[in-house]
Amino acid sequence: MAVQSTTVAETPLVQAISTRKHRTLWGDVWLRYRRHKLALFGTIVLLILMLGTFVGPLVYTVSPEYIDIMNSSLPPGADHPLGTDDLGRDTLARNLTGGRISLAVGIVAMLVAMVFGTFIGILSGYFEALDNPLMRFTDLMLALPQLPLLLVIIMLFRDTLRAWLGLELGIFVLVVAVIGLLGWMPTARVVRGTVLSLKRKEFIEAAVCVGTKESGILWRHILPNVLSPIIVSATLGVAAAILTESALSFLGLGFPSDVPTWGRLLFENKDFMTQNTWLIFWPGLFISLTILSINFMGDGLRDAMDPRGRQ
Repeated sequence: MAVQSTTVAETPLVQAISTRKHRTLWGDVWLRYRRHKLALFGTIVLLILMLGTFVGPLVYTVSPEYIDIMNSSLPPGADHPLGTDDLGRDTLARNLTGGRISLAVGIVAMLVAMVFGTFIGILSGYFEALDNPLMRFTDLMLALPQLPLLLVIIMLFRDTLRAWLGLELGIFVLVVAVIGLLGWMPTARVVRGTVLSLKRKEFIEAAVCVGTKESGILWRHILPNVLSPIIVSATLGVAAAILTESALSFLGLGFPSDVPTWGRLLFENKDFMTQNTWLIFWPGLFISLTILSINFMGDGLRDAMDPRGRQ
């Protein structure tokens, strides 16, 4: 009778466990990410900014280059929601176009940095013969002053790429390549540490014992297991790339004057900040919101992908 009563008492618990919906690893990550309020706030803000910059010019069809001297330096109003600059150009249209370029630079430069950093980190962590040379090279790159080096490279190769690829595409390729190839070092070090931990695991040793090629081990076993730190590093890399591009444009060495970016708008309107505060307020606000929302998303992804928090 005692055994029977115990079985009856445990039946609802067994049924609840058996009917509970099974969650995958990424499903569990998404569940914990949704509980991070700041990460959700950052995601919503970033989606609004991306939707506005990429879809907004299709809805708000005012030309960002149309000059109307008679309506110069107007405050925000019904005809011009964010006002006009000293030449009468619509500030909202210029910020929407500039945001599209700034976000594109950040995303593409992040992809360049992630690919290069992941490649260096995996090779350094898995192959002992390459570890010391690659890490010393990484330390050398970290020791270089990034912003002065960026300025020198852009000044040396800007005119050449403009002649080859055109005015806008040439400077876009140059800025993306320089920012990406000078921002891969933190990713490489994170990936290397993860690979050093992974290659001692039992499933890697089992793959070696059954004769799996090293390329197969790296592609099928190592790379999928380092995606979590790569994704977290990528979110922070986008923010760093946007901030670097804004600094270059603010110094006058980024995109040309007829290509508005958020940093370029700050550079062009810095002389009017006392008379027309909104000219620098809006691009500065958009840059700050983008950087802040991406950092919140990075924090949320880091907490969601932490295996110690998985239940």
